[in-house]
Amino acid sequence: MIAITRLDHVGLRVADFKRSVSFYSKFGFEVIREDNIERVIVLRHASGTVLNLLDFVDQDAKQHNVLLDEAVRYAGYTHIALQVEELLHVMNYLTALNIVITEGPVAFGDGKTSVFIRDPDRNVIEFTQLPLGHKTRQEVTK
Repeated sequence: MIAITRLDHVGLRVADFKRSVSFYSKFGFEVIREDNIERVIVLRHASGTVLNLLDFVDQDAKQHNVLLDEAVRYAGYTHIALQVEELLHVMNYLTALNIVITEGPVAFGDGKTSVFIRDPDRNVIEFTQLPLGHKTRQEVTK
C-alpha cells in the first residue's frame, strides 16, 4: 500500500489566466505562485485546497468539455467537489454573482446535497454539504 496523506492539488487547463484567477478568487482562492516558464498559476484556499491553473487550450476547445458535453462518455476526471458548511448560503452567493447553477440542488443516497456550476472554461465544480450530524474528516481524526 502507498501511504497517501492527502490530495495535493487539482490541475485545470484554462484558456485565460486572468479570467480564471478572477473567477476562483470569488470563492476565496488566492494566487500563491506564478510560473511563466511552466505556464502555471497556483491558487490556494484557506481550507488548504490548491488549484493549478495550466494554459494552452486549443482555440476550438474553449467552449466544449469533452468529458461532459458529448453523448459519448470518455474516461477522465469530470469535476471537483468542494465541501461547504451551508449549501443555501452558497446558492444565494452564486445567485448574487450571477453564476448559473447548472444542476441541483441534488440529494444523494449518502445524505449529501450538492449544486453544480461551470467555470469560464466549462470545468464542473460541485459544492456539497454533508448531512446534518455527519462528522468531517478533521473531526474524525481529532
